[in-house]
Amino acid sequence: MKQKRASSKIILITGASSGIGKCTADYLAAKGYRVYGTSRRSESCPGIKNGFMINMDVRDTASVKEAVAHIVKKEGHIDVLVNNAGFGIGGAIEDTPVEMVKALFDTNFFGVYRVLQEILPVMKQQSNGLIINMSSIGGVIGLPFQGIYSASKFAVEGLSEALWKELSSTAVKVVLIEPGDFKTEFGSNRQIIKTQHNADDFQRSLNVIAHDEQNGQPPLKIARLIEKIINIPNPRLRYAVGAADQKLSLFLKKILPDRWFDRMIMSYYKLK
Repeated sequence: MKQKRASSKIILITGASSGIGKCTADYLAAKGYRVYGTSRRSESCPGIKNGFMINMDVRDTASVKEAVAHIVKKEGHIDVLVNNAGFGIGGAIEDTPVEMVKALFDTNFFGVYRVLQEILPVMKQQSNGLIINMSSIGGVIGLPFQGIYSASKFAVEGLSEALWKELSSTAVKVVLIEPGDFKTEFGSNRQIIKTQHNADDFQRSLNVIAHDEQNGQPPLKIARLIEKIINIPNPRLRYAVGAADQKLSLFLKKILPDRWFDRMIMSYYKLK
């Protein structure tokens, strides 16, 4: 590999065409990092000022291999991976077709896995690296009528926790970011399932979800957190980010009996 330049770190961000990924790519590029954002259709996406948009479909192993190889050939190394690509499904679990579940996992979980498999040999060879996997508050708390999305993020949590242990003897670090609600296009891009079971409950819950997202915090908060993590020599495994009450809910889940905590969540989503 080429000698590593000290002037800036090379950062790869998946799902950088919109939302948290786009904001983070723009922010870090403006700070002087060399940022490569990815999208399935990079030619039709807004560019990254002072950065690069390249094609990568995280559902396609060949596409992932090609994108990572392109960056390594051009730069000689990749210092930071932000595994961010993903989407959501809203609806009752029993109404969600298996094909849609597989499609979501193919992006949200297997997409993360495919990129990891290509990045890990690179980072091990260069004897350093930082992997940031984007989870969610829904990866710690099973959210009603977002069960499939929560399941995919629970899987990312488990994968990342295990990987953190496996890499403990190396210089490659693993971090999970667990965002609450942020004001991005994520909600408008969510796939809504025609719900036949518990339709009234679903609509009340969806109203709460939409309100929280529309009044969510700016994604710049996550971009700034990512920059902070990049510059911490030994970051911790998990970072929750979001409104104070959402971060508090993660703490309460650890200390309250399950029955009490789950009743609290159900009440919040108008299910009790």
